[in-house]
Amino acid sequence: MQTYRYPPKESWNVLTSRATTDYAEKLPVVEEVMQKIRTRGDEAVREFTSKFDKIQLELFQVSELEFANADTEIEAGLAMAIRTAANNIRTFHEAQKTTVQKVETQPGVICWQKNMPIEKVGLYIPGGSAPLFSTVLMLALPAMIAGCKEVVLCTPPDTTGKVHPAILFAARLCNVQRVFKIGGIQAIGAMAYGTETVPKVHKIFGPGNSWVTAAKQYVSINTCSIDMPAGPSELAVVADISANPAFVASDLLSQAEHGPDSQVLFVTTEESLLGKVSAELALQMEQLPRKETATVALGHSRMLLFDTMEKLLAFINEYAPEHLILQTADAHALAEKVTSAGSVFIGHYTPESAGDYASGTNHTLPTNGWARSVSGLNLDSFCKKITYQEITKAGLEQLGPVIETMAEAELLRAHKNAVTIRIKK
Repeated sequence: MQTYRYPPKESWNVLTSRATTDYAEKLPVVEEVMQKIRTRGDEAVREFTSKFDKIQLELFQVSELEFANADTEIEAGLAMAIRTAANNIRTFHEAQKTTVQKVETQPGVICWQKNMPIEKVGLYIPGGSAPLFSTVLMLALPAMIAGCKEVVLCTPPDTTGKVHPAILFAARLCNVQRVFKIGGIQAIGAMAYGTETVPKVHKIFGPGNSWVTAAKQYVSINTCSIDMPAGPSELAVVADISANPAFVASDLLSQAEHGPDSQVLFVTTEESLLGKVSAELALQMEQLPRKETATVALGHSRMLLFDTMEKLLAFINEYAPEHLILQTADAHALAEKVTSAGSVFIGHYTPESAGDYASGTNHTLPTNGWARSVSGLNLDSFCKKITYQEITKAGLEQLGPVIETMAEAELLRAHKNAVTIRIKK
């Protein structure tokens, strides 16, 4: 990790930067795949599944027999862990339900807002170097709680044409009935445009590699909405003298092992922690199966030393990390001053991996600084809000002149007349 001591504010723009992907370079391939799926449907999906995933599939939908086999193939301890995580995620997201509140803005004028589930949603679950069954829980459970009528899940098959049993187990646990063995660009295209086999959806959720991200951005222009801008995983750890260097290093590595393009920051006001954390990183790195991946990620990650916690916090809010861990004596007080982060982990015993799997919060979070303006996935992500209003005769008599005056000033005579004709009657 690169070390920066007391970086001046004018350098923060560089120090808060991430490795960026030029999605424009991927656009010609994405566009070709999308156009062929729009016109040829399943046939095009088969073509690109063979080309990109090196597997020939006649049928994409996971059968009932495959679901049943998954129940027997999954290890009992893992099944129990998935159930526990699902219960916590369900509890947290059910608490996000809101009740309808009618507001009388003035006598006789009643307004309210109501959450309506998005009717058809598509979930994308990566299955490359690691099958992300935890993401099934994070996407499918809120969709189920929100009341989405149709939930479609796409995930790439392995080289034998199968889906990892943990993904199928988690999908069925979340009441997802339709799972398709389709990955990459072709999965996003199939869900966005619909094929003979895959239903067209109204919104697509889920992480993926740069090709999946480019495909989601492409369809979001005029076809299908998406959950949020996505990029490589990232984490910032803030620590003071009370922190355990081994804890800090373990958190940094847990994020670095996600992928070679992941980025982690260690930010502190304690000079002595820099060396201690570096030593722990080297020690723990040797035990990791994904050592090479983590090593590459640490190569473009940073340690930063500040002289005051105020400057440190200002830097963190400017960086706007996807995950932020506060390993400080005053972690709760510090958390209150965080204005930009996807998810905050408070205290020495709250590892980021808890949020990734089982604490109950959602792990689908904004990256690349989008936490300045975008929320992590939540129940509202699967809903649309419809506003309602009702005006009584007496209410219109009072509010009408206001509407007439404003419409007249904007030269919209028909708007004014819609009020005037009612008042005269």
